[in-house]
Amino acid sequence: MISTMEQNKRKHESLIFFLGIILIGCLIQAAGWLKGDKLVFPSVIEILKAFFRLLGEGQTYAKVWVTLKHLITALLISSAIGIALGVAEGRSHFFRTLMRPTMALLRSIPMVIMVVVIMVLTKYERVPVIATSLFLIPLISEATCQGYLDMDRDLLDVYRLESNLNFKVLRMVHLPLMAGYLKQAYISAVGMGMKLVVSTEYLVQTRNSLGKAIHSSSYFNEYQDIYAYALIMIMMVLLVSELPALIGKLSKRR
Repeated sequence: MISTMEQNKRKHESLIFFLGIILIGCLIQAAGWLKGDKLVFPSVIEILKAFFRLLGEGQTYAKVWVTLKHLITALLISSAIGIALGVAEGRSHFFRTLMRPTMALLRSIPMVIMVVVIMVLTKYERVPVIATSLFLIPLISEATCQGYLDMDRDLLDVYRLESNLNFKVLRMVHLPLMAGYLKQAYISAVGMGMKLVVSTEYLVQTRNSLGKAIHSSSYFNEYQDIYAYALIMIMMVLLVSELPALIGKLSKRR
């Protein structure tokens, strides 16, 4: 009975998601009618043709792989640093106050300035990962800190874990108690990370990447390809967002 209800819920959510995609297409079409510019706002049919054409090209998957590597690497780096900082901020009011200006700076600094500074300090191919990681660290650390502060202190006192924090205790006790905060932060980080990675690739002209492909399409006024790449990025975000849940299900089956 429960499985049937879950299946119906998933079908309902899939239908709503599909309707959301149709809504996006309608908005693009309406913008084309209002603006009267079919070059910048091509028809939905042209976008779909470009989308399936790109899916049939091997180069598209090579570009997706490059961007996906940048995104996953940035997520791993920012998660490791963000969780460590978040736990430290949750345990120490002094450290939380000390890090507040740095986190505010990372949240507010314009991406272009950050990219330019990093371009001076390191190789161009490293810029997408470094820049994206720096922008995502405050998001993850803030969620981790809030999750740590909201943990059930009575439960921690029962296990006497408040003063005996180590990696095993963090992994087995603290992280599960903060799972809700971390899950929401991860979903937000994936979406934001994709935008940051592609934007950075666009700025530094990373070879064989989606950012470079979008730049080339805009240079040649191939706007239908730009929208098609946007659809591909949406699929990538959905895939990476559901990856932890999929890994969890596979591990339970074993």
